[in-house]
Amino acid sequence: MKPDTAARAIADEVRAIYREWEKRPLERSCTGLGDCCRFRNTGRTPFLTKGEALVAAMAWRAAGRTSVPETAGGACPFLKANRCQIYQGRPFGCRTHFCDAAGGPATRKEVRDLIQRLEEIDRKMGGDGGVNLPAAVAAAMGGKKGR
Repeated sequence: MKPDTAARAIADEVRAIYREWEKRPLERSCTGLGDCCRFRNTGRTPFLTKGEALVAAMAWRAAGRTSVPETAGGACPFLKANRCQIYQGRPFGCRTHFCDAAGGPATRKEVRDLIQRLEEIDRKMGGDGGVNLPAAVAAAMGGKKGR
């Protein structure tokens, strides 16, 4: 199923926020180990707005997937062989390197304006705040959770 024009416009708004973040001169050193994607181990699961979930779901669909997989061990359902399967569509929390290995999280001051823009998109979409990553993406895909 192809996203409609309104969904594409929202996804473009979210991607513009992501591009703006990437332009900011903050020192980061992600080693690509995928440790931060093991939510049960870190005690942290990214929470997504509806716009972020839409972008992640679009990336997952582009990979030919139709449902969010169940995972064992509390890892991100999009992690495979220590690589993010939705890297281009990964949510803001993952982009801001909330893990210590990448230099720790960005400060609220560094991201406040971008978060507020994501929250505004969420409100426009009828959302009321962040939802944990697996559930948010499953909802954006039409509620499809699978194996």
